[in-house]
Amino acid sequence: MTEFERWLGMDLDDKDLTAELESVKDKPEEINDRFYRDLEFGTGGLRGVIGAGTNRMNVYTVRKATQGMANYLLEHAGGKPQSVAIAHDSRIKGVAFAQQSAAVLAANGIKAYLYPQLMPTPALSFAVRHLKCDAGICVTASHNPAKYNGYKAYGSDGCQVTADMADGIMNEINSLDIFTGVKRMDFQEGIDKGLIEYIGEETVDAFIDSVYAENLSVDASNLKLVYTPLNGSGLMCVKRILDRIGVKDVTVVPEQEQPDGSFPTCPYPNPEIREALQKGLELCEKVQPDLLLATDPDCDRVGIAVNQNGEYVLMTGNEVGIMLLDFIARVKKEQGKLPAHPVAVTTIVSTDMVDPIARDYGVELRRCLTGFKYIGDIIAELEEKEGNADSYLLGFEESYGYLSGGYVRDKDAVDGSMLICQMAAYYKGKGMTLVDAMNALYEKYGYYKNDLMNFAFEGEDGMKTMNGIMDKLRNDPPAEIAGVKVAGRSDYKESRSYGDNEGVIDLPKSNVLEYRLEDGCKLIVRPSGTEPKIKIYLSGKGATRGDSEAVIQKMKDAVPALLGI
Repeated sequence: MTEFERWLGMDLDDKDLTAELESVKDKPEEINDRFYRDLEFGTGGLRGVIGAGTNRMNVYTVRKATQGMANYLLEHAGGKPQSVAIAHDSRIKGVAFAQQSAAVLAANGIKAYLYPQLMPTPALSFAVRHLKCDAGICVTASHNPAKYNGYKAYGSDGCQVTADMADGIMNEINSLDIFTGVKRMDFQEGIDKGLIEYIGEETVDAFIDSVYAENLSVDASNLKLVYTPLNGSGLMCVKRILDRIGVKDVTVVPEQEQPDGSFPTCPYPNPEIREALQKGLELCEKVQPDLLLATDPDCDRVGIAVNQNGEYVLMTGNEVGIMLLDFIARVKKEQGKLPAHPVAVTTIVSTDMVDPIARDYGVELRRCLTGFKYIGDIIAELEEKEGNADSYLLGFEESYGYLSGGYVRDKDAVDGSMLICQMAAYYKGKGMTLVDAMNALYEKYGYYKNDLMNFAFEGEDGMKTMNGIMDKLRNDPPAEIAGVKVAGRSDYKESRSYGDNEGVIDLPKSNVLEYRLEDGCKLIVRPSGTEPKIKIYLSGKGATRGDSEAVIQKMKDAVPALLGI
């Protein structure tokens, strides 16, 4: 209440915040939710609901975070001038948050390079590397609902910040008063003094050229597409790369073509869910394309629906990742370009089906924690420590994130869109759809099935509930799940595996629990790093598609009791 009264008494720059504070002054629960904590800065930066308060995304929390980053950079600069690249997508307040970040950096004597238009998140990662910046900021909440915005922070390598850097920035943030501890400069003054500079078309062109350099020389001019950027940042870059690979017949979903942070036709703008693609699917019924392509608002993830005899079949992130690995390895082998020691990377929650495919092509498969920065770290290791940059084939996450080159250190839906279209064109030339190609892989390797369950826990009590669930599972692990004995478990927070795979886990510590069942199924419990929810990843394999689906359903039915909800 003390902090609420202080905010209410301030002459705030953003009058929307003052109006919001006035509207809740007689609502203690609303006040508590806005002020019971500060937004936490971690390896994913900041993410939260837009609004007034310390637990909200607003110009004050953004400025404070940027001052913390500025302090950290200057402390570790060794006297070297510092610079930061900044981008934003279509989110509400995105332009203001990006400009205010630049203004705070300028006030600290740090050069800010700012994209003048909305751009995909991977274009920010590219700009950090291309302009040789010391850090990066991308104002985005990815696929979250419209009420959210966020602030992704990047290191000089173009990866999202390491745990050590995040902790260092957080320590600086915690030492600041949100109003008096932040240095300020007028945005236009920063431009006039040369401390803020807009990023030019040369960098955008270089980004598109770098994506195109990853193409597999497959002519995709036989494809007919419907594309939706889901009112986000993908339109310009995706259309440019599609044109480069020969895709000319592209119909853009009109309701979702232009940037709009309120996402009026897709309240949850996530290409993983059917509802977000509904407008695109309706247009497909009229246009009858080979493929529906959908990129999320910051254009780092891409989902597809495939025309299978007039019905549009949504493909999962795991399925597309599997097909891309097979396709890239297959085509490079056909072209005589498969490296001597090829490497692919995926996460601990991605499908086990990728393992036998990798073995068939002689590809070393490395697994890492969830979060594309860990895939980026492995790309960096291949380049810098192992001197084997050309060996990297593909990195993918089950949540629709893909990257086939080292030009950025984040997932890239521009690259993913290009590769998916070349893959669809390759199989179309053989009289097959991507559904046919996936079914052929199932027939060869077995019917692996993966599913995801989300359980949301809003507010202060929600965080306590989430922590309580994780503590109970950790301290009192289940002996069986869905009537099947647990053969082994892994606690990634303790870096230990028990039972069937006993030993030390050589990965960074993370609040993730994995249970391996005697029948070969697997269940992973992971609190989201960006939303107030617990994610349950389920995987199983059956002799037939029906068998694998039945096994997964049995585990899904057992999950609420496992979590105690």
